[in-house]
Amino acid sequence: MSLFVIGDLHLSLGEDKPMDIFSGWQDYVQRLEKNWKRIVTDNDTVVIAGDISWAMKLEQTYTDFKFIEDLPGKKIFLKGNHDYWWGTKNKIDNFLSANSLDTISILFNNSYVCGEYAVCGTRGWFLENDKPEDIKVLNREVGRLITSIESALKTGKEPVVFLHYPPVYGGNECKEIMDVLRKYSIKKCYYGHIHGTQNMRYATEGEYDGIKFTLVSCDRVSFTPILVR
Repeated sequence: MSLFVIGDLHLSLGEDKPMDIFSGWQDYVQRLEKNWKRIVTDNDTVVIAGDISWAMKLEQTYTDFKFIEDLPGKKIFLKGNHDYWWGTKNKIDNFLSANSLDTISILFNNSYVCGEYAVCGTRGWFLENDKPEDIKVLNREVGRLITSIESALKTGKEPVVFLHYPPVYGGNECKEIMDVLRKYSIKKCYYGHIHGTQNMRYATEGEYDGIKFTLVSCDRVSFTPILVR
């Protein structure tokens, strides 16, 4: 049983918002499916680190979710900034159950054991937060991250953190998020959100302040889930 991660699928199989208008994203759904099936088995788990579907409402996600459902392995979703369909965990769980999307689970104030690791995390937020509304969202995300990590620690497994937003980028930190990672001595953190060759140049990857960071947005990992363990 292996644990993989990939972010930013940006699926729009049921919506008219194609990503292949962007450089490097041509035929990306077919490439993603081929690469996924090549390395992931039904015994594996794949964390999808946000920006999963362009659908605006939960009921509009079915075509995208069914595509993911039909791929090998269990899948764990966390929220991205473009996942406008995201609601309460209970509402999403009910939707998944009602539509027999049985291989998909939601990471939201909780954690999941996968081998020697406990999967935990949250969306995160921007690096700089000066506006009151941003500070309010950031504080909520910090609380969710703490809740998720503490849930992971109760399992006795090593917590591995998955975020959508980068907690550090171009040498700048989201201090509130980084403080949580330091407090709980997190060793591995995977994140998405960053796209394009120019932007990815400034992404923090490798060890930073004792934490190994890895950018996992689709175009960064060549539309291939990468191995965590």
